[in-house]
Amino acid sequence: MLELWFPVLVLMAIAMAMGVGMVGVSWFLGVKRPYAEKTSQYECGFDPLARIRIPFDVRFYLIAILLIVFDIEAGFLFPWAVAFKEIGFIGFVEMMLFLLVLLVGYVYAWKKGALEWE
Repeated sequence: MLELWFPVLVLMAIAMAMGVGMVGVSWFLGVKRPYAEKTSQYECGFDPLARIRIPFDVRFYLIAILLIVFDIEAGFLFPWAVAFKEIGFIGFVEMMLFLLVLLVGYVYAWKKGALEWE
């Protein structure tokens, strides 16, 4: 039974050796010229030595929620397209209703100015 796992172990060893080898060669051959700006901390475009509690604009969260909604829409569209022949007309109508609800939400957000940054 152990001989059945031997190719898997060989593949894992090769993959680990390649990963470690590439990182090692990059570290060994890479240019090492650190300077103050390059080695300083960076987080979200804000100076890390400033106030810790910088208020974020609500629009960041609104755009993130809209992105998640449309990602979920894309996640539902792919399986629907694959199974389109099997689900028939009822599946088509249900997906069109789903897209209509998303379109109404998108138009509402657009009219409210949620997509305007300035």
